[in-house]
Amino acid sequence: MTAATEMNVPMPPSVKPEPAGLTVSFEFFPPKTEKMEQSLWQAVRRLAPLAPAFVSVTYGAGGTTRERTHATVTRLQAETGLVAAAHLTCVGAPRAEINRIALAYWQAGIRHIVALRGDPIVGALADDALAPRDGYRYAAELVAGLGQVAPFEISVAAYPEVHPEARSAADDLDNLKRKIDAGATRAITQFFFDTEAFIRFVDRARSAGIAVPIVPGILPITNFSKTVEFAGRCGARVPGWMAELFDGLDGDPETRQLVAANVAVEQCRKLIELGFREFHFYTLNRAELTFAICHMLGLRAKPALSLP
Repeated sequence: MTAATEMNVPMPPSVKPEPAGLTVSFEFFPPKTEKMEQSLWQAVRRLAPLAPAFVSVTYGAGGTTRERTHATVTRLQAETGLVAAAHLTCVGAPRAEINRIALAYWQAGIRHIVALRGDPIVGALADDALAPRDGYRYAAELVAGLGQVAPFEISVAAYPEVHPEARSAADDLDNLKRKIDAGATRAITQFFFDTEAFIRFVDRARSAGIAVPIVPGILPITNFSKTVEFAGRCGARVPGWMAELFDGLDGDPETRQLVAANVAVEQCRKLIELGFREFHFYTLNRAELTFAICHMLGLRAKPALSLP
């Protein structure tokens, strides 16, 4: 299956298409091989007609995908007409180096940065894994520094179920507040499946004076066991009912896609009812599920935006 329209996805009776007002963005990762590059651009071509607000490209631990991220972002910006956003991490790198990278993005026409502290390279020495004395130690410092390089639009990460390294939920929220106060204009959340936890988080953020948009991150489930593993590393809870839904579907990809689409649509529908109108999809460089979910939410492709 290569298109949502070929999946024959039924519209659940409780879900009504949203005719207008929804905004979506899509996240991709830079390809490592020629085959992966073909998959990436197939996904971009499929999703571009949905007119996303922007598309972002991730950055590997310790900047390990720096060149590939830069190449992918600049090509997206130059060849597709989409608004491209570059992830940029600061861990383990001198401030001057990060500033040079940011300036290169600005000169290439990239106006949106997703600013992250980032994860250290696995196996790196402790001193190498942390910021050097002349580096940005935290995402809040990176945000402030980027503001000195150029007037970027800056998005940052938020964690509805608390960052795994945070000492407490309160400290985690304080860290988000520092990033916003430093100049970030949007918070994009880690993916989550516990919608109530997300709502509680947003309420706490608003009470703390965080007024910027908090965009829910949505992960369409392509492989349930890998999703559970990834969620464990990120501190995201996977409800028991999801395990029951996906039970027995490891060898049935078509049914698994139908179930995954409906799970994500139901999650988005609940958030729409609560007033949320912007969603960030972690595509994993695959288009089918994300396209189907967006279609079921009422978004329609605009043929004029199709890519060659």
